[in-house]
Amino acid sequence: MNNVFLLFGGNLGDRFELIADAIDLTQRAIGEIVKASSVYESAPWGFEHENKFLNKVIIVNTSYSPQSILKTIQKIETKLGRVRNKTGMYSGRTIDIDILFYEDLVMNEEDLKIPHPLLHERRFTLQPLVEIAPNFEHPVLNKTMRQLLEICPDKQDAVRISTDRKN
Repeated sequence: MNNVFLLFGGNLGDRFELIADAIDLTQRAIGEIVKASSVYESAPWGFEHENKFLNKVIIVNTSYSPQSILKTIQKIETKLGRVRNKTGMYSGRTIDIDILFYEDLVMNEEDLKIPHPLLHERRFTLQPLVEIAPNFEHPVLNKTMRQLLEICPDKQDAVRISTDRKN
């Protein structure tokens, strides 16, 4: 069994519900959740949009391969209304699921790069990672998640928020 770190995010529709649904579908299809971060809210990264993103990181214990997980999470995204932007530009989305780490595996295929190549540049990814795995070491950069957050070039706030829908 392997631990895979997944980032869930979205800025369209009922953001809380979509992340909860995506996590539920992921757990049923891929494996047991062993840790989950709080939900964080942040401005869009790399593009302009009027809606802020919610993001959450989970660690799932799985026997599936990285390629199998990629296919599964893409099906979950589609089921939850994700429309892929064919231009390659960032845009708003109902749900986005990224594979951040698969144990300490390093993979560089055309359709799948592990660790996620931009995670160390994104505060909205690093803050939830530090919450649940501060001492996990990036297998390429050889720094812990805490160390990467300290030197992260992204200065946008990623604010931990309540999951209570009344707030």
